[in-house]
Amino acid sequence: MIQVAPGTKVYLACRPVSLRYGFDGLAAQVAQVLKADPYCGHLFLFRGKRADYLKILYYDGTGLCLFAKRLESGRFVWPPITDGAMVLTPAQLALLAEAIDWRRTVAAQVPRRPVAV
Repeated sequence: MIQVAPGTKVYLACRPVSLRYGFDGLAAQVAQVLKADPYCGHLFLFRGKRADYLKILYYDGTGLCLFAKRLESGRFVWPPITDGAMVLTPAQLALLAEAIDWRRTVAAQVPRRPVAV
């Protein structure tokens, strides 16, 4: 579970981005698309086109941190694709990161483990 400090906002970019972006590319997306400062200490979430990959950009005071999660099966629950961003609560972030429908709090099926062929 991701611990979010009190007062930290969680911004979710509603439009998919290229997940080839690293620290600098996602920081530029925060500044240009979300109109926010990537060095403000808030969390910025980005999704891929297939909705099975998520990246979180965070500035901890000493440098940028980049967290990523890819689901082996299934998809994350995302809001409709629109311009801009929406603000999530830390509880909604925890549900989203666990691939649970954060809008209705419904648990997803447990994915099967990959089998070597």
